[in-house]
Amino acid sequence: MSCCCTPSGGIGKFFGHFARRYRRRYARRGFEPAQRQLIEGLRLAGFADASLLEIGCGVGYLHQQLLREGAGHALGVDISEEMLAQARLAARDAGLAGRTEYRQGDFVNIAGGIEPADVALLDKVVCCYPDAEALVTRSVSKTRRVYALTYPRDRSINRLGVRVLDFFLWLVRSGFRTYVHDPRRIESWIAAAGFKKRYENRTFLWLTQVYVRD
Repeated sequence: MSCCCTPSGGIGKFFGHFARRYRRRYARRGFEPAQRQLIEGLRLAGFADASLLEIGCGVGYLHQQLLREGAGHALGVDISEEMLAQARLAARDAGLAGRTEYRQGDFVNIAGGIEPADVALLDKVVCCYPDAEALVTRSVSKTRRVYALTYPRDRSINRLGVRVLDFFLWLVRSGFRTYVHDPRRIESWIAAAGFKKRYENRTFLWLTQVYVRD
């Protein structure tokens, strides 16, 4: 069975269709509220001269902003080559091409070949992955100092939204599915790796957390 998070599965195709639109939307509107919260938490934790690992980096604007604010170097990983193509263009246009690197693939499968980074970011990524434990534990194992993520709040409205979206995806024969994972389990996996929560905030739909190594 093809996992939705493999290039041949649904997620790469699904997000690939929206790559240029994502970049244009950011140019018009800037960061979403949950992303502004993530940056706020990272500023509190500190990322000066840090190496960044962004998993599910999309078109790259989050880690590129952190580079502009003083981070050292960034590796962006994404399942969609179309997203990475847009990220490379954005890095070039911003004069950040020499401080960015991009790799295509399912992070859980390619994590063995990725070096640890000072800061790891997962913005709205956990909700796209069926095996949240594998994603979180492997990504936190590649994190030296700060682990930051945004994922859906465990609320009835989010669970209803997931069911509606997944029904639509089934109708259009997409293999991509979305998930609302238990925040208590996510927090326990991160804490077991030696990290302590430094920042938490939320929007109507999203929960934002930043952890630092204890």
